[in-house]
Amino acid sequence: MTRTALYTGSFDPVTNGHLDVLRQACSVADRIVIAIGVHSSKAPIFSAEERAEMLREVCGPVLQERGVALEVVTFSDLAVEAARRHGASLIVRGLRDGTDFDYEIQMASMNAAMAPEVQTVFFPASPPVRPITATLVRQIAGMGGDVSAFVPGLVAERLKATFNRP
Repeated sequence: MTRTALYTGSFDPVTNGHLDVLRQACSVADRIVIAIGVHSSKAPIFSAEERAEMLREVCGPVLQERGVALEVVTFSDLAVEAARRHGASLIVRGLRDGTDFDYEIQMASMNAAMAPEVQTVFFPASPPVRPITATLVRQIAGMGGDVSAFVPGLVAERLKATFNRP
């Protein structure tokens, strides 16, 4: 029986922190559905299609190496509804610090009340990627800073092109 996990986020852009969580999630799932949240209140720097393409290119080899199937989708409703739609019994979340934990445990509790058949699994960020956030990466890249230590090479190139940096 295939165990499917749903990993939600904006992934704008995908970071080394996201990859860290995905590597860990491979230990609990045979199939991972990365679900890109698409919400009208957010103005991403990359379109959903661009983010999906980057996720497939960057995450695909990582999951394939571990024998885990990858699917990349978008969603604009509740994560538990996306989990149900894609046959996921797990929702994967990464934790960088106590602030993340406080927020994520509340979200997991609400999700459990709405969909008791879907379990949230937390993975702590590895020390080297703990400070990385997509928000900080966007800010650094937008100001011409070098983000190559925080994102995969392909993503760093796309950020440079987006912000017209040499």
